[in-house]
Amino acid sequence: MDEVTSETGAASGGVKTLLRLEGLTLFVGMVVLYAVWGGSWLVFALLFLAPDLSFLAYLADSKTGAIVYNAAHSYMAPVALMTAGFALEMPLALSIAMIWLAHIGLDRALGYGLKYAAGFGFTHLGRIGRLGKA
Repeated sequence: MDEVTSETGAASGGVKTLLRLEGLTLFVGMVVLYAVWGGSWLVFALLFLAPDLSFLAYLADSKTGAIVYNAAHSYMAPVALMTAGFALEMPLALSIAMIWLAHIGLDRALGYGLKYAAGFGFTHLGRIGRLGKA
């Protein structure tokens, strides 16, 4: 096992499938909830890809890129935002949280996982890009 492989363990088999299905469930659930909530689809369209701006951190280096990308693509911040939105009755916070969670769910469903410092293509759901097809 080479050094990069040993640093970037990834889910495989049924566990990987389950994680991707969880992502799909989150995506569909948040889109349905957003529709029932009556959120603006223009706002949804404008903000849906906003977490991907975290890619810009890879311009610094892969470690910084992974940290910033993972911060923008983990469930912690949007769930905290959603909780605050409910507790403080802040509709905009709730809308942003649902859109953010929908984005993360779709990413997971498509196989884009949290990143390792070894490089953008190394995720907890396996390798992506040309590396993943090798």
